[in-house]
Amino acid sequence: MTTRRTFINQLGLLTSGALLSQTNLLANNMSKMPTQIGIQLYTLRDNLDKDAKGTLEQLGKIGFNHVETYFGYKGGGADNFWGLKTKELKTLLEANKLKTHSGHYQLNDYLTPGNGKADALQYQLDIAAELGQSYLIVPIPPFGLWDKMDTSIYKFMAEQLNKAGEIAKKSGIKLGYHNHFWEFKKLSDGNVGYEILLNETDANLVCFELDLFWATKAGQDPVALFEKHPKRIVMWHVKDIDKSKAGSVYATPEGQNAGVMDILKDVKFAEVGAGAMDFKTIFKHNNDVKYIFVEQDQIYMPNKFDSVAQSYNYIKKSLIK
Repeated sequence: MTTRRTFINQLGLLTSGALLSQTNLLANNMSKMPTQIGIQLYTLRDNLDKDAKGTLEQLGKIGFNHVETYFGYKGGGADNFWGLKTKELKTLLEANKLKTHSGHYQLNDYLTPGNGKADALQYQLDIAAELGQSYLIVPIPPFGLWDKMDTSIYKFMAEQLNKAGEIAKKSGIKLGYHNHFWEFKKLSDGNVGYEILLNETDANLVCFELDLFWATKAGQDPVALFEKHPKRIVMWHVKDIDKSKAGSVYATPEGQNAGVMDILKDVKFAEVGAGAMDFKTIFKHNNDVKYIFVEQDQIYMPNKFDSVAQSYNYIKKSLIK
């Protein structure tokens, strides 16, 4: 026989169980948040050119756990890491307790219609593998195509990325794509480049590294992108927008018709937490992200290490605490 007291006790147990389940669910979601902070080394390219060893030492002292490399920006060569060979860079990273999970690599010829040469692909995959990286990221479309991007080019790129993803898989590496702003521009036929790349690449072969700054500057809501394309966006570039330049680059007809280089002249960056980005909302929706990287294309502080330290400390104290 169930008495009133027994019923109340049972109801209490059920309620406690429900609350416990919700707590566990929240804990599971929170556990997916990255607790380590990386940096895209292009942020400190001038420092690295002058003193790679000292720059990496300083990043370790600030507290960064891992770095994202960049390769091929000045042409090929085994010593393309600021005069360091791949093995030397790996040793230097290990000495400063820095890991590298991801790198940016140039595939300009491979992604150019009418060319499609894969000569540089395996060479760079081998470099990524030697560094112990899990991701090879294409950082940008071919330079000469920035103002010529159309549906046919994006479709060709998607096809090539799938092929590269198959090759990369054999090396135990996942291929990825990093955006800027033009991927979100509506094309003359109504298509959007970023959607073409997402929809026409194989999720098992190609992932995406969302640059939160550039997506926002293109008028996109990062959270809406996460929700629309679950499990595709696995890395973020975390950088802030100067409050004086917070508007979308495509907010006006002039912006829609402007060339890439003209748009870039009117863009300004800020240290993470000091600008217009709503990172606290964004970071609540990061269950699929594996790695985050501080990046700032241009730093205006006299001491660039102070700049990246400010971004690091804001993320550490306010976003992943």
